[in-house]
Amino acid sequence: MGITARGVGLLVAAVVLLGVGFRYAYPELALLGTAAVVAVGYAVVSAAWRPRLEVTRSADPDRVARGEAARMTVTVRNAGRLRAANLLAEDRCGATAVPVPVLRLRPGRDTTVDYEVPTRRRGVVPVGPLRVIRRDPLGLVALSRPYGGMVPVWVHPRVHPLRAVPTGAGRSLEGRSDSVPHGSITFDSLREYVVGDELRRVHWRTSARVGELMVRENVDTSLPRLVVLLDNRAVAHPRRVDGVAESFEAACEAAASVVTAAFREDLPVVLLLVAPGGDRADVPPLDRLAAVELADGGAETLRASVGRLRQDRGGDTLVFLTGPGGRDDLGQVGALRGAYPSVLVAVLGAEDPTPSGTAGLVVVDAADGAEFAAEWDGVRRW
Repeated sequence: MGITARGVGLLVAAVVLLGVGFRYAYPELALLGTAAVVAVGYAVVSAAWRPRLEVTRSADPDRVARGEAARMTVTVRNAGRLRAANLLAEDRCGATAVPVPVLRLRPGRDTTVDYEVPTRRRGVVPVGPLRVIRRDPLGLVALSRPYGGMVPVWVHPRVHPLRAVPTGAGRSLEGRSDSVPHGSITFDSLREYVVGDELRRVHWRTSARVGELMVRENVDTSLPRLVVLLDNRAVAHPRRVDGVAESFEAACEAAASVVTAAFREDLPVVLLLVAPGGDRADVPPLDRLAAVELADGGAETLRASVGRLRQDRGGDTLVFLTGPGGRDDLGQVGALRGAYPSVLVAVLGAEDPTPSGTAGLVVVDAADGAEFAAEWDGVRRW
């Protein structure tokens, strides 16, 4: 609750009038002071009245690519039975306040506001809660209360179509062979038999040795497993335009394009960040790309990430996306060539080309996401 400038002035006048009236025995001044105190008390009680409002909102759609249209619909209903709501209200859409008409909203009635959500920038746009400001008729006190919850609108990076996809790498107990056709089934492990398993998958020799039925587990090793490593270190994207690192935005578009192409081909894909921070692996990749931000970290941060990749070996194709400031650290990524048969590095937003043969990697330079897609489709290794 806040007292307006008018309310402060009236309250000070009330104190002065009461003090002078009682000190010098002027009942008229004391009466005026008492009336001012009563007015302030009435204002507090009037502003403290809490209207029963029901707020519902829906985004159409709640997930869009950068630059696409998204709209938010907010409905405010007066759930009270006796009094009409005569309020000032505004909805929060990111950093923008959107006025919502709640003047003279009678009981049981509702009002609806529809407005565009800004999608010019990648990110998560928080919409809500509705802010209702209650003022007394004299304008002495103002009280602001939130109504309803917050609904996020996910603005994903732009996705550029990729025609080429990596080929698989066959893996077996005897070794590894690259570029095999899809559909290569390889033995993976043994497990206990459960009802419903096919008898042709029973490994009879092992079953006889352990005394219970054991079943072969096979995997399709020909499916390529992609690991997309996004360099979100601030040092990798040093240049800013109006506070935005365009090279990082291009890297996010490249990551979204690779992830979308993998989903289209039903290929396993994992999105990782060099500087995880508050990143959550259980969030869909495109939502993570909408929420990811630049984080602090230097060469040691990349070294730790590379160490985890070398230990886990989560795929057979590694795509490392970085900016101009990350070219000095490509030697660390080159150390993963023994763990990943295919390693591609994309440097986004660099003014000059990366030296060929850097760390023995396949390196492509691209100014933005669209140019990355063209360079990607031109890689012969796919």
